[in-house]
Amino acid sequence: MKKQEFLQGIKDGMPICLGYFSVSMAFGLSVVLAGMPLWSAVLTSLTNVTSAGQFAGVNLMLEHAPFVEIFMTTIIINMRYFLMSLSVSQKVSSKMTMGQRLLVSFGITDEIFAVSMQRKGELSAIYMFGLILMPVIGWTFGTLTGAVATSFMPKALSDAMGIALYGMFIAIIMPDARKQKSVLYTIIMAVAASYAFTYLPVLNKVSSGWVIIIITIAVSAVAATLFPIKVEEEEE
Repeated sequence: MKKQEFLQGIKDGMPICLGYFSVSMAFGLSVVLAGMPLWSAVLTSLTNVTSAGQFAGVNLMLEHAPFVEIFMTTIIINMRYFLMSLSVSQKVSSKMTMGQRLLVSFGITDEIFAVSMQRKGELSAIYMFGLILMPVIGWTFGTLTGAVATSFMPKALSDAMGIALYGMFIAIIMPDARKQKSVLYTIIMAVAASYAFTYLPVLNKVSSGWVIIIITIAVSAVAATLFPIKVEEEEE
């Protein structure tokens, strides 16, 4: 029974693994080209498994940003995982030990959260280990592949690969932006704020980490105020 659950977890995690592999290649390429050692890039992916958080954190590290700035930036970017973990904790088996819960919490990502929440019934530790294992492997080995590729890939191609993550984010947000004006306006506000911090006097002196923190909090607050989500009351 446990073996079947583990294999089912691996099966469910395989598509995530393949998707992570390609994206983490871009991470490995970009951070090694920026000056990070290969082993450090791979270790970062193995111990983090978070795309936006890793890119932001590593960029700040390479810029020698203060620890507080790095800490605040990564916390804000990854804050959604607190809510995801809270939701998953309501579905896990009561037999899951604290140690197993901690291991599962390490592997909660957007995609793993979505798959685990769609599974019917309780989530066993062995199933979650299988579900998490493949994405972690894909993310780590994708980073290794991208990092190693920098040694023989033409510079023009490696430079072009550096925008792969941005292309992925655009592909994620544009469908929703076309369907919901609130999402579109939120994106426009974020882009405008980023532009202001890049080119306007005084604002362009703020370090990149604090820019991410300020824009994230400010735009989120404005969007929540202007475009509140209406909760429909169930008809009795």
